[in-house]
Amino acid sequence: MNMHISDLHILVGWGAMLFGVISGAVIGLFFHQDNWAGGYGSFRRRMLRLGHISFFGIGFLNLMFGLTLKVVSLPDSHTSIASYGFIIGVIAMPLCCFLSAWKKPFRHLFPIPVLSVSAGIVPVLLGWPL
Repeated sequence: MNMHISDLHILVGWGAMLFGVISGAVIGLFFHQDNWAGGYGSFRRRMLRLGHISFFGIGFLNLMFGLTLKVVSLPDSHTSIASYGFIIGVIAMPLCCFLSAWKKPFRHLFPIPVLSVSAGIVPVLLGWPL
């Protein structure tokens, strides 16, 4: 199967949406407990919520990247860098969030997904045909 990079990102985006729904359903089972994961305002609970929502946010970026590639011709080097950035970001951001919820020192890994997503966005903007 030879999948075009745009189709890959559309698939990854929809997959991330599914993981967002599943993770939300799992952590939603416990939201009614006031003190679950340290209470509503606790670091742990905030990181769990951020991990859940990051599936949707970065999944949406992957969808938009895939759809963008269908209508805009970007240089191959820009497309390649952006592709890796968005793929790494959609994995690394929720992972960092969930790991940080488990053990706080994992919060120091957040530059990885932030730089990855940035490496996805910047080449798209720089390679945009004017």
